[in-house]
Amino acid sequence: MFNVLVVEDDGSLRKLMCAALRQNGYNPLSADNGETALDVLDTEQVDLVIADIMMPVMDGFELTEALRSSGYNMPILIVTAKMDFSDKQKGFMLGADDYMVKPIDVGEMILRVGALLRRAQIAHEHMLTVGSVTLDYNALAVRRGSETETLPKKEFYLLFMLLSYPDVIFTRRQLLDEIWGMEHDVDERTVDVHIRRLRERYEDNPDFEIVTVRGLGYKAVKKA
Repeated sequence: MFNVLVVEDDGSLRKLMCAALRQNGYNPLSADNGETALDVLDTEQVDLVIADIMMPVMDGFELTEALRSSGYNMPILIVTAKMDFSDKQKGFMLGADDYMVKPIDVGEMILRVGALLRRAQIAHEHMLTVGSVTLDYNALAVRRGSETETLPKKEFYLLFMLLSYPDVIFTRRQLLDEIWGMEHDVDERTVDVHIRRLRERYEDNPDFEIVTVRGLGYKAVKKA
């Protein structure tokens, strides 16, 4: 079970966020400011941090900066009432991974938490083997027998994502959020284009195939 640390000075909102996380299979931890959050991190393994910006003692910006400067690499989701682009830019420059503006939809929060955790898991699992095929995350390479093919970055990440969770259906929006993140000028057709390219590359592959689930999205299926 993933431990998610909620850092929010509004007690009612903090309880609501923790309840939603618990209902969706996460183990929520809580803190009312950045300094208290650092105390929690001294004693608990934390897989993801959700942090408000405007808090007493130590705000979300200061917390994010402190975590990154101390070598913590877990995903950080900023949740705040501040809507200015400059605030978002500062958060990302300090090391935040995603950003939500209050009032938040807890359902969307859960989706973002799942996306960030999956992306982090992919980044840490540098090798993936499916049948006779091995994907090397660091080299963006797909190996089968004596043959090695280096893929364009987004194609590789997409293939790695799907094969990491065989038989799990991902919507186009989920794949966009996880692979393209905050990039501009991309939409759901971008996913379709990359899926088509991957199918053309591996149409004769005996180990897996990428299946379209009508009305839902895509999934990878192991053949063997």
